[in-house]
Amino acid sequence: MWALRGAALVAATLALSAGMAPPQEPRSARALYERAVELDAAGDQAGALSLLWKAAGVDPADADIQNQLGESLQRIGALDAAIESYRAALAARPSFRKAANNLVLALVAAGRGSESTDLARRLVAAAPDAADAHFTLGLAQAEQDVDEAVRSFQRAIEIAPDDALARYNLALVLRRMDRLDAAADELRQAIAIAPRAEAHFQLGVIRWHQHRLEEAADALRAAIALDPKHAEAHHALGGVLHAAGDRARAIQMLRRAAALRPELADVHYTLARVLRAAGDAAGAAHHQGEADRLRERARLEQEARVWTSTGSARMQAGDLIAAVDHFRRAASILDAYAPAHYQLGIALLRLGQVDAARDAFARAQQLNPSLVPPTARTSR
Repeated sequence: MWALRGAALVAATLALSAGMAPPQEPRSARALYERAVELDAAGDQAGALSLLWKAAGVDPADADIQNQLGESLQRIGALDAAIESYRAALAARPSFRKAANNLVLALVAAGRGSESTDLARRLVAAAPDAADAHFTLGLAQAEQDVDEAVRSFQRAIEIAPDDALARYNLALVLRRMDRLDAAADELRQAIAIAPRAEAHFQLGVIRWHQHRLEEAADALRAAIALDPKHAEAHHALGGVLHAAGDRARAIQMLRRAAALRPELADVHYTLARVLRAAGDAAGAAHHQGEADRLRERARLEQEARVWTSTGSARMQAGDLIAAVDHFRRAASILDAYAPAHYQLGIALLRLGQVDAARDAFARAQQLNPSLVPPTARTSR
């Protein structure tokens, strides 16, 4: 997941975007927002994000716009930018619970665990009988204290026994604690409340790990029936079928998984292993090579992400020269890592290096069209 580090990114970009828009009435911002929601629902996420930037530039105090902008940014991995949008939404409307929950989850995703937990505890204190507050706290605790996370999810379920999502997330934590039967029980109850492909998938994986292959296959087939494009379910079912000795159908499932999600290295690795066992040396070599390539790309992206993160920390501390060096290191490690170029543009802009900033923003948008450059001010 791409993460744009830098707490001031949104504020800077919104200020620049504001310079791009002619004076309009607030209802024009709402019109942009409503159109963005329509585009997002239709699957045009890049177009929606572009309109949301414009809407936020016209009316930065509109809580709904800021929350929607945060969700769009989080979807593309721009976590710190999303966090700032959620904060702006809460500043405009302190009682906006959805934005508060989104902020907690974005902080969790950004690795800011203690901050997310503190905020989630405040939400619980403000509404101790609200199931969603305890649920959000459980999510914040899940990466830090699994025992506390279990208690928070259980409290949410006590308040709202039909909360399938709370049961699902409780099952995930229980699985990490190796309490597989308890996790499976929660998943079965979640499925009884609201059948979801992901719950069937997790149940199938648990049964696979327990070597209960027939139950695993049934659960994974149920996941695929609900979501025929669930690549991970096809991948897992391929592994289950291979373990059960049905190599031909295993290969069929794994090829389908690779077609659905060709960027998943583990799928190619598993397919290579099964093809090798089936005597298809050429096919195995092809997929092994693809797995190796994708794993190397993931390694480089992680390294670029670390340098981008440390660069953002230096930028927040006011050391722009060091920040630029870190962002350039990130881009040199993986030129295709768009957040490094975008953050480099922000740092260069603050240093007054307008032409270099424009080039960095252009490269970022070339790699990811959703990263709208603040071109109006950079051209001045």
